[in-house]
Amino acid sequence: MTKKFKLAAIAAACITTFNASAAIELYNDDGVTFSSDGLVNIFYSNSDTDTTDANGDVTNSKQSRVKTGFLPSYIGFNFAKELDELKVSTRSSFWVTLSDTDAFRDTSPADAGTGTAIDIRQFYATISGDFGEVLIGKDFGLFNRANIFGDELLTGYGQTSGGLADSGFVSFGNIATGYTYAFPKAQITYRSPEMSGFKLAIGVMDPNKVDANSNEESPRFEAELTYNTTFDDGSLKAWVSGVSQTSELAGVDQDQSGVGYGANVKFAGLSLTASGFSAEGIGGLDTMVSAETNESDGYLTQASYTMGDNRFVLSYGETTSDDGITETTNSNSNISYFRTVVPGVTVVFEYNKTENDNNQTSVAEENNVFSIGAVVTF
Repeated sequence: MTKKFKLAAIAAACITTFNASAAIELYNDDGVTFSSDGLVNIFYSNSDTDTTDANGDVTNSKQSRVKTGFLPSYIGFNFAKELDELKVSTRSSFWVTLSDTDAFRDTSPADAGTGTAIDIRQFYATISGDFGEVLIGKDFGLFNRANIFGDELLTGYGQTSGGLADSGFVSFGNIATGYTYAFPKAQITYRSPEMSGFKLAIGVMDPNKVDANSNEESPRFEAELTYNTTFDDGSLKAWVSGVSQTSELAGVDQDQSGVGYGANVKFAGLSLTASGFSAEGIGGLDTMVSAETNESDGYLTQASYTMGDNRFVLSYGETTSDDGITETTNSNSNISYFRTVVPGVTVVFEYNKTENDNNQTSVAEENNVFSIGAVVTF
């Protein structure tokens, strides 16, 4: 589990929907625009973890860290040009973790603190017009995309079970405790124009590998349908997404499929969100594609209230995975407070309690984390 978390944690970032309007315009002339946006965050966290082994013995670990939150820090660049009835745009974004300063964490690099990897989440172009939009390049996937982008903890901290409390990577938000991660993928995706509040996206994507020796004769297919509407003092967003892929390993076909869904209602300062997913042959981190017999289900419920510059959040998420032998349940309870100091600067106070256990052994983990952080966006 820890190995899986480490591999995926460096990729646990999301798209910039929360700050797209805050991008700084660097050039605008004759139908050509160029802008930049970015985010820097850092959190002080104090964790208290009890791990129970197969013999029932409990080990306690306490860690104080200054590290990256759910979103790594990044900088993005956006270009757009009007061409008659078409618009051509590009986006590139570059992400880093700030939690790699200790040479004894994770892989113990000799250049710890100076060898931070730059990870490219997005590098794509879009062609749009009356017909809709076509995206070519690398971007986040469609399956469970709205689930994770709608998480109230997107700019917060979230859960750090499975070794993440003291890792050199990011925290996990509610990945594996309510949704799978919409990993960035090479893709060709079509998005329809909005029709009576509905918008459809269909993508052909580079498939996930089940095994180094597996064959994927067909690409991965993902889709997302969203609905948006407004009413007096409020709004409604609902969505459903899906994924399908077939791999062949040692002459046996293994199918991966899943559906994600959810809804968000906002009125006055109150926001209520409920989302979930069900999948077969897909691990909790999406790229960890497992045997077809592996089934996973998850849900996330959240309520927030915004009053001026203050936002209060209550959150509970849970994911259950069953490989036909072992059933594992991971859950995360959260209470958090976000305070906008000035536009683009937010301070965050959080408490997360994450619990992991299974039905086969007494192995379990309870992870309690208090965190205080700051998020700067432009």
